[in-house]
Amino acid sequence: MKYKLPIEVESLVEGGFLAVCPILQGCHAEGATIAEALENVEDVARNIIELMEQDGIPLPRELQKVTSHIHLHNEILVAA
Repeated sequence: MKYKLPIEVESLVEGGFLAVCPILQGCHAEGATIAEALENVEDVARNIIELMEQDGIPLPRELQKVTSHIHLHNEILVAA
């Protein structure tokens, strides 16, 4: 099953980035780049969802199942 998750990314004072999924408790990860932080938080989210399903814990209502074509809307920050 595929799920669409909201992810928030912020830069860290000490360098790098923090990616957080606000609807999954404990779902956050750091990375040296935005791409790395997103890749890492995807792994964390996958593990949390798998553990919740194995333990019979209901998934958050806000979690959106994706059963067809995926279309994501993203924003990027461009310095000029």
